[in-house]
Amino acid sequence: MNQQIDIRVSPKVAASLEDAVEGKMNIIRLCSENSGIPISDLKDARILKRSLDARSKKAVYNLRLEFSTSEKLEDYEPYYRHSDVSSAEEAHIIGAGPAGLFCALELIAQGLKPVVFERGKKVKERRRDLAKLNKEQIVDPDSNYCFGEGGAGTYSDGKLYTRSKKRGEVDLILQTLVQFGAKKEIMVDAHPHIGTNKLPALIENMREFIIACGGEVHFESRLSDLEVRGNKIHRIQIKGNEWIKSNQLILATGHSARDIFYLLHQNAIQIEAKPFALGVRVEHPQELINQIQYGKHYSEYLPPASYRLVKQVEQKGVYSFCMCPGGIIAACATAPAEIVTNGWSPSRRNNPFANSGMVVEINERDWKRYQPKGPLAALMFQSEIEKKAYDSANAKKEIGQIAPAQRLTDFVNNSSSGSLANCSYFPGIEEQDLNEILPAVVSNSLREAFKFFGKKMKGYFTEEANVVGVESRTSSPIKIPRDQQLLNHLQIENLYPSGEGAGYAGGIVSAAMDGVKVAKAIKAKISS
Repeated sequence: MNQQIDIRVSPKVAASLEDAVEGKMNIIRLCSENSGIPISDLKDARILKRSLDARSKKAVYNLRLEFSTSEKLEDYEPYYRHSDVSSAEEAHIIGAGPAGLFCALELIAQGLKPVVFERGKKVKERRRDLAKLNKEQIVDPDSNYCFGEGGAGTYSDGKLYTRSKKRGEVDLILQTLVQFGAKKEIMVDAHPHIGTNKLPALIENMREFIIACGGEVHFESRLSDLEVRGNKIHRIQIKGNEWIKSNQLILATGHSARDIFYLLHQNAIQIEAKPFALGVRVEHPQELINQIQYGKHYSEYLPPASYRLVKQVEQKGVYSFCMCPGGIIAACATAPAEIVTNGWSPSRRNNPFANSGMVVEINERDWKRYQPKGPLAALMFQSEIEKKAYDSANAKKEIGQIAPAQRLTDFVNNSSSGSLANCSYFPGIEEQDLNEILPAVVSNSLREAFKFFGKKMKGYFTEEANVVGVESRTSSPIKIPRDQQLLNHLQIENLYPSGEGAGYAGGIVSAAMDGVKVAKAIKAKISS
């Protein structure tokens, strides 16, 4: 018989539960102590849920434990099993990010053959282009932090947070990630993450499974054109020369594939401008954030501290985004002559800096002067800010990815100290007035919010922190409209927009969930 108990333990005790062998025995001991059942009567035990509560003077872990007095607890069963779909009906997927890969897995489960076209390179081959981006400051428009196998999520810390309340669908995604190589802890932790260093092997395992089942995955294969006949996609063109007939086309291209938005617009396929958020990356010493969040009770048994901040400033939401404890600020441009920043962390989150996006809501009032561009208005607004960031620090260079930056105190006080704090952004930073780069509504909102955050987190507002511009790819500035039930485009019945790039997801888990939904919708249509 299985039973569950909820207990609170110290960080030191929680750390003692992590070892595969000794940790299991310690979990059984805790179950015995808190249930009154003798250890000899317990057959198995495990942690079901784990969350850190650092709000009080002394941090504690909340644990939900499950134990059995009759038999070994059942392990998670893999949902996706080998199936030969090599001769099945095909569906074409553009993009091998979370939405595309999970769509491919679910198509196999539904008895269909996925054929994936990814503009970038295999996950390990991307590393050379990322090294060139960081060291030589050369941007490959098809292979960078956003494009390539695994999409932007591969080199993004692997955060698995989601606001979705559909527990079964979330668990499916997490269990599948475990199936392909993620640690089981992601099924347990309240705020799970995988780590940038762990993701490549997991992505490779997913690709090999798709191929072993008879699916296809093609790299360096950008969608370059498409042909519409009536209300259907008839053919797609890959790499500018190869035309392929397509009965079902899934667009899972991510929030930065601007060429796809242009391509749809040129072909009179409806798209819409969509609100997004824009701001900066703010970076502090991780030790400072630890001290602020944990106080004098900080110990070696606690993880690098994170934070989550939000403030309304004159009807504008200002909030932290993609906070990376022990992380790195990454150069995420997808084309030359633009500066885009984001953040990532290794699995241990053991770098000396903590960085986070700090962004402001952007809506149609803000991109008003681009309204003549129609549905591309928000995208053009976003692009202009990235270009200004580039010009401010790289105008006198042939190539460059130097990011404009200021000390946090200088940015808020509209001043210049003539120096910057140490920073993890590898291409380098240069002191520039970010108030001149960002739209006034963004810089004004950020300055007021930073003052408030400094009062909420004593020590946060400090000259030891830098703000680095710009954080602009929080989500897609375009939405590709689709039917709410059938999930196909409102005009094109065999075109399925999916994931972040289409405006239906906001992270790895939600993008993966959307890819699964689209695959099921395609199967339902074919079977009807």
